Amino acid sequence: MKAVGLHGGLDPEVRARRFPVERGEKSLVFRIAQNMANRVVGKFSTDLGIDLGTANTIVCVRGKGIVINEPSVVAVRAGTNQVLMNGLAVGRTAKEMLGRTPKSIEAVRPLKDGVIADFEITEAMLKYFITRVQNRSRFFSPRVVIAVPSGITAVEKRAVYNSAERAGARKVYLVEEPRAAGLGAGLPIEDAVASMVVDVGGGTTEVAVLSLADVVTSVSLRVAGDEMDTAIIRYLRQTYNIHVGQNSAEDIKIKIGSAFPLEQELEATVKGRDMIGNLPRKVQITSEEIREALADTTQQIVQGIKDTLEKTSPELCADLVERGIVLCGGGVLLRGLDELIRKETGLPVRIAEDPLTCVARGTGVFLEKLDQYSSVLDSIEDDF
Repeated sequence: MKAVGLHGGLDPEVRARRFPVERGEKSLVFRIAQNMANRVVGKFSTDLGIDLGTANTIVCVRGKGIVINEPSVVAVRAGTNQVLMNGLAVGRTAKEMLGRTPKSIEAVRPLKDGVIADFEITEAMLKYFITRVQNRSRFFSPRVVIAVPSGITAVEKRAVYNSAERAGARKVYLVEEPRAAGLGAGLPIEDAVASMVVDVGGGTTEVAVLSLADVVTSVSLRVAGDEMDTAIIRYLRQTYNIHVGQNSAEDIKIKIGSAFPLEQELEATVKGRDMIGNLPRKVQITSEEIREALADTTQQIVQGIKDTLEKTSPELCADLVERGIVLCGGGVLLRGLDELIRKETGLPVRIAEDPLTCVARGTGVFLEKLDQYSSVLDSIEDDF
């Protein structure tokens, strides 16, 4: 007697023996159909590349280039995750509130040291940016390539995936910041030759040697532009008993900050709160003082570069003697940082064109060739 079951009159075990490839064929057909559907949807969606930075978030649209460059700041009602102005208090609008809010409002930076510190607020920020550029039907969600530090953990990757998907992304890919920076700087990272990138951002400094489209060796330091601002605040407090905010410290760094002696030293007036009398006060400071304040941070960056070079193979090191180091990220705009690195390493050093947007432009290159590069990018199916 034949074994009778619910499926086609056959017992499931008998059916499995007689049709061993049926399940695999269905799975293959499903994947083919899914890929075809993704191609159709892709024609109507606006795919994005995002440099999700501690200090700034830069968004690149496939075929259009950079469309958003805003501070990674969100203003919320105190004690909640409710974004003010109906979800629009994000970016420059929110940064203007830093240090100036009443008790009922908080201006929050949801990323710290290059990774997500506040999941819900990061999601709200990403949703705001995605909505701004998604000018077609809301039914066609975008594919998103997000640049992340090379040293983040699997849990931190999961937070980025979840935030982007909940914010409206159809498919999320992650790429290491050094790879994106190398592409954005126009380096031949796909060739069998060494390209060295130093990306000094707001929360992290990424140092990497690239070859054959991948990272050969790298160091990820949670020391960068924000740490420089903190060092300035600490120096002014200890030396002049004056307290300044994060925005003021950043302004000082931009105006007179340096990592190497200048031909003509600079001066600036600093305004803040006197820590003894608790009254407003101003002091005059020089670029030599700020250089002293930043010395520990800049030396950590130099040491990270040396550590990376020590782990690099002789053949790739030989390439770097001629090709040198390319600097990317907003932090490399600190005066004399390239000179300091050149002196300490003995290698040629140059600053990439428009270093602040290198990583975002690199995600744009990945977007243009997403079908080609998707196999070498991290996606949620690969890691989880």
